[in-house]
Amino acid sequence: MFQDRKQIILGFFFIICGVYLFRLLYLQVIDDKYRTLGSTNAIKKEVQIPLRGQIYDRNGKLLVANVDVYDMYVTPNKVKNIDTVTFCRLFGITRGFFDSTMHVAKTYSPRRASLFLRQLSKEDFGRVSDAMVHFSGFSFELSFFRTYPAHTMANALGYIGEISKKDFEAQVVEYYRSGDYVGITGLEKQYESELRGRRGVKFTMMNVKGEDKGSYAAGEYDTLAVIGKNLYTTIDVEIQQLADSLFQGKTGCAVAIEPKTGEILAMGSYPYFDPNLLSGKQFAKNFKELYRNPDKPLNDRVATGFFRPGSTFKLVQALVALQLGAIEPSTAFPLGGAPVKCHVHSGSPNDLHNAVRFSCNPYFYHVFRKTMSMGNETNPFKEAPVMLSKWHEMMSKFGYGQKLGIDLPSESSGLLPNVKYYNKRYGEYQWKFSNIYSLSIGEGEVSVNMLKMANLAATIANRGYWITPHLVKGVGQVSKGVKPSLQEVHQTGIDTRHFESIIGGMQDAVERGTVSGGAGIVPGIAICGKTGTSQNKKGKDNSVFIAFAPRENPTIAIAVMVQNAGFGGSFAAPIATLMIEKYLKRKVERIALKERMMNTSIKTVEAMAGKGAEMKANIAEPKKTDKIPESPKKEIPKSVKADIITPKEKILAPKNTK
Repeated sequence: MFQDRKQIILGFFFIICGVYLFRLLYLQVIDDKYRTLGSTNAIKKEVQIPLRGQIYDRNGKLLVANVDVYDMYVTPNKVKNIDTVTFCRLFGITRGFFDSTMHVAKTYSPRRASLFLRQLSKEDFGRVSDAMVHFSGFSFELSFFRTYPAHTMANALGYIGEISKKDFEAQVVEYYRSGDYVGITGLEKQYESELRGRRGVKFTMMNVKGEDKGSYAAGEYDTLAVIGKNLYTTIDVEIQQLADSLFQGKTGCAVAIEPKTGEILAMGSYPYFDPNLLSGKQFAKNFKELYRNPDKPLNDRVATGFFRPGSTFKLVQALVALQLGAIEPSTAFPLGGAPVKCHVHSGSPNDLHNAVRFSCNPYFYHVFRKTMSMGNETNPFKEAPVMLSKWHEMMSKFGYGQKLGIDLPSESSGLLPNVKYYNKRYGEYQWKFSNIYSLSIGEGEVSVNMLKMANLAATIANRGYWITPHLVKGVGQVSKGVKPSLQEVHQTGIDTRHFESIIGGMQDAVERGTVSGGAGIVPGIAICGKTGTSQNKKGKDNSVFIAFAPRENPTIAIAVMVQNAGFGGSFAAPIATLMIEKYLKRKVERIALKERMMNTSIKTVEAMAGKGAEMKANIAEPKKTDKIPESPKKEIPKSVKADIITPKEKILAPKNTK
């Protein structure tokens, strides 16, 4: 019985082995399809690169498109008896270029195709295609380069370029070849896997002369390339282009957000450049020129720049103090008794409303001092470490000191100092209020990017919460929406009623406060804003303004910063309100203000000021109510630089008044 079962089992295994052996014999000897497919002499394998997905604005206007071109590849061990002189003349290249490129190709792989010439136009391809029968080892692939019809948003959109050696070698699943395009920065990099599509393969029969004899096996083994998915952004290109025009002759940035959704309406870093400069054959030359430009147009000042928030930070100070019970809306403080100056706003009660309206420095100094001393009025500095920790925790809920999560690859977190930071800098608990009071007015060690400032405006507009700011609202289709992480609601923990305490002051700041010459007033629109004058290590202070509109059911929140432009009401506020006007009315009615902003160069103004020339003809004189006092500009000790210094700009330490 046992022997019978053994024979049956062995017989079963022999049958299975026999089937496999016969199948292998059939595939390798009998069926010439597979044998021919493996022969590199008869079959040419062409990789088909799909068109990259296009990018649109929120209204369907094209921001990024493709132009068809041809790339030429070379397989070194197939190049035989080539007439180099004729070849170089045909393509307009030098012998030195030919030799060096062939050397790179052989180093990469003698048997695998690598890039030889990039971006031949359709006309160039038609001119040389017939002659290529005499040059074995070279092949063409249909490719593309990016074009930017709107000529804007270079930093946010990003650019594509050849894959780096590091990224090529780091591939877990091999997809890219040497010389392939990938997203390098911006949305092109962030959404690379969606934009690139899926490449196809085509097998072609070739005779011994290298002539194309048609598709192999009627295309049975070919795979079609799949075009990349389109991106549908949240950008309103008309608002974006208006910002571009208003920033002519200026350095800075602007970002606008729809508060209820977190959708970014405009995002500009200035001076800007036409993104078409970083597309096509002149990429290397143009990149080098942009990199060497002293105004640094390649820097994304919106998401990665570091700036002091200035007086805009007073709004958060007030909200935290109100929530903790340190102050009430009616709380008044004297204009004196503080190491920071105030341009007296006589005739108005010194309560929270008017402190916001006139950006009163001493008021917010006392607010911060009282916040830090809560629970121990007799010894106000004893509780500072405990309250600073609480303050840090509450401030963090507004997004300070961390990344907001925007769908860009290079967002900065900025700095929100805490007890650990000051212990490291001054020694454990060797610091006191005199070392940190500059935080009360948005100076000192705190640093933010402009995205956070716009997000603060959106948070106040929403009366206590913010949605993760994002640039893309749909991938492939608008209706498909965005990733869940880009729709997350972040609560600040501040009661809604406290926001109303500062919003009234913000509206008055625009209509009859720190925004000069009526530049913030848009007929029919209630704008709530806050000016800021942020200290700058080199040159004049930065002009800062944040706002939202309308006051009820707001649909736009904005932050604008103009470097070395002085008071927040002089340049930043007019630019911001013009953008608000355009978005809400779809036109700009304040033509004179628009033309003045477009035609005023900060460098020209600085030069005129240096010669003692009058500036009043160009710019309305601002009310000097949000100006902070001059303070010693001390560089932060090397021991703590790693915590707060950016690669591009150093954040200044507060003055150390004992």
